[in-house]
Amino acid sequence: NLTEHLKQADIVIAAVGIPKMIQGNQLKKGAVVIDVGINRDETGKLCGDVDFASCEEVASYITPVPGGVGPMTIAMLMHNCVLAAKNKMR
Repeated sequence: NLTEHLKQADIVIAAVGIPKMIQGNQLKKGAVVIDVGINRDETGKLCGDVDFASCEEVASYITPVPGGVGPMTIAMLMHNCVLAAKNKMR
């Protein structure tokens, strides 16, 4: 049961690919929520897997979508590409 697990979690990392799947009433008070999802809602606006509006009242910290972990994801992808290229040249 997802809600039972979320209610116990100090840290939640959401990466399910379903817009606004995780709601604030499912979270433990004070949880840290990292939303990795990138979706479009019914109006076409970018949103995450977490319903930001309901979760920001419960979470101690929550990453927004857009503007959250995306830049770090891109930076790490580029870093890994450089490492792969260096390894290939050896």
